Formats: sequence, structure tokens, C-alpha cells
Amino acid sequence: MEITAKMVKELRDKTGAGMMDCKKALGEAGGDIDKATSLLREKGIAKASSKAGRTTSEGIVASYIHPGDKLGVLVEVNCETDFVARTDPFKVFCRDIAMHIAASAPACVTREEVSRDMVENERTIYRKQAENEGKPANVVDKIVDGRLEKFYAETVLLEQPFVKDTDKTVEEYLKETIGSLGENIIIKRFARFRLGE
Repeated sequence: MEITAKMVKELRDKTGAGMMDCKKALGEAGGDIDKATSLLREKGIAKASSKAGRTTSEGIVASYIHPGDKLGVLVEVNCETDFVARTDPFKVFCRDIAMHIAASAPACVTREEVSRDMVENERTIYRKQAENEGKPANVVDKIVDGRLEKFYAETVLLEQPFVKDTDKTVEEYLKETIGSLGENIIIKRFARFRLGE
């Protein structure tokens, strides 16, 4: 199948990947845009993991103020070079993350940042709930683990469904951005402010 410039442009607009990467992915996918998108996402994740150990000493502090001026977010996002920190795609990513934090109110960036006490408290609550529901003792642990995973997906930034595309998590969006910009990127920390809280 012939890969047209229109197909490459459509895939580029959809994924933000480079022109040659899009053309190659379309060739591998036999011209199927959805398959090519999946291939690019997989490669982005592979690229992201290969850059994970690299130092991130540059970046920006992005802000988002929700209309009405009653909710605001500051987020520090680090990258490897000042050059990337000044690019529009990086700034768009940072603003998207700030907007996501405003909408989804995560408690922390990674699950490692969730306090051990909070995890144990949740585990105890889920165990009592399962027992009160009359679940057999041999499945209570599996139920508790499942509910704990749901708790992480609701409270940990990287594990939340991304508000602008709920088919992927914030972490998947981060890895796609790392793949397209070619540098390691870390969401370092954030602060979310709501008037009166």
C-alpha cells in the first residue's frame, strides 16, 4: 500500500511524532492509522524507558488558574536541556499537566510518595468492607489488592486517566512526550490551591 503525505500528516497531527517515524509506522501497519498510532505509542514508551536514567536539571514551573479564579495549580516539570524547556510542545505538556491536576486533584506524583500509614489505613478499610460483604476468606486479599490498585489510580497523578484523553494515563502521556521530544522528563512536584481550603 502506498503511504501518502495526507496519511503521514494525519498520523503526525494525532500523535505529535516526527514525519519519518510516522511514515515508517504507517509502512509497518500497512497504512492502518490506528495500528500505526499503537506502534508509535509502543516505541515512545520504549524510547522513554531508555532515557529514564538521564539527569533532568532544567525545566519550568507551569501554572493554571481555573476560570473564576478560585482554583489554581503550580507544577514543576524538569527536562534535560534549557532548549527543550523553551519549546512549545514542552510548555503545552506542562500546562496540560497543571490543568489535569486542577481537574483531578491527585494527592502525589508517584505511588512511592503515598505514606505507608495511608496505604495501611486503606488496606484495613477494604479488608473490613470485604468481610462485611460476606466474601470468603480466601478471596479477601485479592479484593483488597484490587481496591488498593483503584485507590492508587484515583490518588496518584501518574496513574490517573489523563483528563484530555481518558484512554491513556498521565504516565502514558508523559512517556509519549518523552518519546517525541527525545529527552527525559520528570514531573517533580505540584501544589494545588482552592480558595477557602
